[in-house]
Amino acid sequence: MKKSGKLIVLSGPSGVGKSTVVAKAMEARDDLCFSVSVTTRLPRPGETDGKDYFFISRERFDQMVENGELLEHATYVSNCYGTPRQYVKQQLENGMNVILDIEIQGARQVDEKMPEALKIFIAPPSMAELRRRLSARGTENSETVEKRINRARQELLEADFYDYLIVNDDLECAAQEFQAILTAEGCRFDPEYARHLAGESEICR
Repeated sequence: MKKSGKLIVLSGPSGVGKSTVVAKAMEARDDLCFSVSVTTRLPRPGETDGKDYFFISRERFDQMVENGELLEHATYVSNCYGTPRQYVKQQLENGMNVILDIEIQGARQVDEKMPEALKIFIAPPSMAELRRRLSARGTENSETVEKRINRARQELLEADFYDYLIVNDDLECAAQEFQAILTAEGCRFDPEYARHLAGESEICR
């Protein structure tokens, strides 16, 4: 019997460094993968169905919502996105830890359907530092940066249902903390797995 993986809900403000923290963890572990979302938008050049997204029709998407096949879903710029429950289930059963990089609204939807999911919020050391990082990217004007700062403040106030809070002051430390959480959660007592081990022990004797 293979021990099931964990569903990891990862959230945090834009510019906080989530992608880099996860990338470092994935370099060190082979039991991590990102969930592949479904979307109603058309594929962009170079995108592959089943790898980047599962590209589906709006009719199929609405059907999935109605049938409860999505752990969470949202609409952005007239396109729909969602996390397919069956894909996540298959990966977990294969022993993979599945990462969902989603905003708080989606995290609440997942929490209602899978309260056992591990929820981690990554925060900046301060709003001033987040502003500096966003400005340094040079991809947004000052008005957009301030909107992101205000949203980050609101997210922190709404994130009280998460299990862990990682403050990304130092990237290496944040990555180590993320991996430490995954290691500890992987060792959490699992009654079903323990019964399986007990059965094997009896056979050996």
